[in-house]
Amino acid sequence: MFSITPYIAPLLVFGLVVFVHELGHFLAAKLTGVYAPVFSLGWGSRLFGVRRGETDYRVSLIPLGGFVRMASRDDESMAGIEGGSERGTLGAAVERPADVSPALWDDQSMAPFGPKAVPADRWVENKSTSARIFILSAGVLMNIVLTLVVSTGIYYRAGNTYIPAVIDSVVPGAPAAVAGLTGGDRIVGINGRPIRAWDELLDEVAPVTSGTLRVEVQRGDTRFSRDLTPQVAEIDDPVTGAKKTVGRIGIQVRASTVNEKLNLVGAMSAGGLATWRMAKSVASVLGGLASGQVSAKNLGGPIQIARTSVQAAKRGSETLWSLIAFLSLNIAILNLVPIPVLDGGQILLVLAERVKGSAFSAGVREGFARVGVLAVLALIVLVTFNDVRNLFTK
Repeated sequence: MFSITPYIAPLLVFGLVVFVHELGHFLAAKLTGVYAPVFSLGWGSRLFGVRRGETDYRVSLIPLGGFVRMASRDDESMAGIEGGSERGTLGAAVERPADVSPALWDDQSMAPFGPKAVPADRWVENKSTSARIFILSAGVLMNIVLTLVVSTGIYYRAGNTYIPAVIDSVVPGAPAAVAGLTGGDRIVGINGRPIRAWDELLDEVAPVTSGTLRVEVQRGDTRFSRDLTPQVAEIDDPVTGAKKTVGRIGIQVRASTVNEKLNLVGAMSAGGLATWRMAKSVASVLGGLASGQVSAKNLGGPIQIARTSVQAAKRGSETLWSLIAFLSLNIAILNLVPIPVLDGGQILLVLAERVKGSAFSAGVREGFARVGVLAVLALIVLVTFNDVRNLFTK
């Protein structure tokens, strides 16, 4: 992992995560034969770019996301929503429209950069349902791949650092003390599952709020088993902040770490496990927001991400790349939420049309899109307000 200057870190974090997401949509469109004249990082007016083949690869004014323009029945309304400068139809044009730059116009090209109409077989709506869902889900898949690749790279370079499941002390009268466990004992198994690290022990003990655990213990050269009945405790969830009930056996971990070097296969396995744990964490927060257990005040936006990126870069490249992996997975999961204009909402619309047996009217589709835009704008306003408030209160 290479070193990053802290104050360009936000550009890397935003740019890479968005680029990979939009690249997924773009490559899927190309693979399925859909015409894609614009690949943009950012929304709004074109700042600069280069046109290669059929596509204008550009950077746009507002650095909050990006888009791939595809031949679609909703092209004109969606181009207006995304803020692209070429808002006209993808049908045939006799001459260059006023909103298309002369530098982008080519008499041998298809609209919007030329006079030729886009063939019917290159429109999204004329592709199969499976092809359309593939295009819509490809951005999410690419973000998941980015998280897996980055996580694997971190583990391969830095190894796996963990806290061994070695007892430092036991709480008098707690289940571990009653069972005869003592400082220096190593927990090597719970209910038949091998245990090596402290977090693995917690994963096994915390969900058990009734019944017993079969705990395997290594003490010097001796290995023995004990049955423990965990005590019930109420704690604040470290992810959502909500109260939850967990099992506890009354042991303190010994403050020591072990770094284990990993080969590529081991790093891939560790990276996959880390990705799965991050996904569960994000899903827990979304579930907490939906149930009201997590306050919307906890949500951060672009300013918070930028500040966190700078802080992460100052701590080292591994911390920054960990942030990129986590943010990429956040983007993947959030895009699956069934809100119009997000990938999940668009997939839901495609499936609804398949069940209905025909396409929704233009008015319904445009209303669907605009509701989604309002929802996304409301979210942007909320997280930006949170960011500004935190600037003055922290």
